[in-house]
Formats: sequence, structure tokens, C-alpha cells
Amino acid sequence: MDWEFSEDASFIALCDAFRESGESSAIEFLANGEGEFHFHELIQNAAGEGIDLSDAEEMSSFQNDIIQMLEILCSQ
Repeated sequence: MDWEFSEDASFIALCDAFRESGESSAIEFLANGEGEFHFHELIQNAAGEGIDLSDAEEMSSFQNDIIQMLEILCSQ
């Protein structure tokens, strides 16, 4: 993927919300509430950057990248 999503405002908001949530699992956080909202914004921004997430493998890879980055950069 050529797009650096970790610099996107939606990812930064997602990271901040994850920290503030007290949730320890990025997967759980993305699955509901505020995490889901920010994740969908990030998907829309990816589409705006020309990233095609219509393929299930690409979407899965993107989601895994987000989860890993949240756990690395945004854990309490």
C-alpha cells in the first residue's frame, strides 16, 4: 500500500479514541461504537487516496495493518 494511513487525521482520531477508551484489544475497539465510526472514516479516506478495498484480501490486509498500528502506537 502506497498510502501512509498513520498520518491521516482519521487514524489519529482513531488512535486517540482507542487510548481514551481504556480498551485493551484493538479488534474489540474497532468492532463497535466510536472505533467503528473512525475506522469507516479511514476506509473512506483510503478510497479517496485511490486504495481499492473492494477486494476481500486487500480489506483484510488493510484492517490487519490498522490493528497492528493501533496496538503498537496507541496502546496505553
